[in-house]
Amino acid sequence: MEVKFGEKEMTIKNQKGELNIPLLSGVEAALENGELKFTVKNGSKQTRSNWGTERALAQNAVLGLTKEFEKTLVLEGVGYRATKDGEGLTLNLGFSHPIKFAAPKGITFEVDKNSVMKIKGVDKALVGQVAAEIRAMKKPEPYKGKGFHYSSEVVRRKAGKKAATASAT
Repeated sequence: MEVKFGEKEMTIKNQKGELNIPLLSGVEAALENGELKFTVKNGSKQTRSNWGTERALAQNAVLGLTKEFEKTLVLEGVGYRATKDGEGLTLNLGFSHPIKFAAPKGITFEVDKNSVMKIKGVDKALVGQVAAEIRAMKKPEPYKGKGFHYSSEVVRRKAGKKAATASAT
């Protein structure tokens, strides 16, 4: 893994890719004995907050470049289908037309059984953003649970009309 320091950003690079991390004010970064170290220039509250943020951004970059980040989305609903189309996706979500979703640079998709989709990449923020954009196309509805949901997400279900009329009598 190779680390380069610029005036306003730090670049971490290996064979999987390259990530740029902004250097926040009040924090100095240095590479000592193969370890990335961050020091605080002054003791203000904002500088201490920047120190923690800078350390977390660098850790996410190193983790992403060593092993990729992954989000899993599950598509539920009769007739709903996701298929891989080259580098992007084709989504049939009950609209009058299929939706084409192009993969941003650095993102790869895997689709299992037309309903389980894995979004992979080295940039944690980009993986989360792409997953959120896809999920926003068809959020899970509370009555039948149709739509996209994360594999670890629990969709709260509501009772339909039958339960409401039965309790009223």
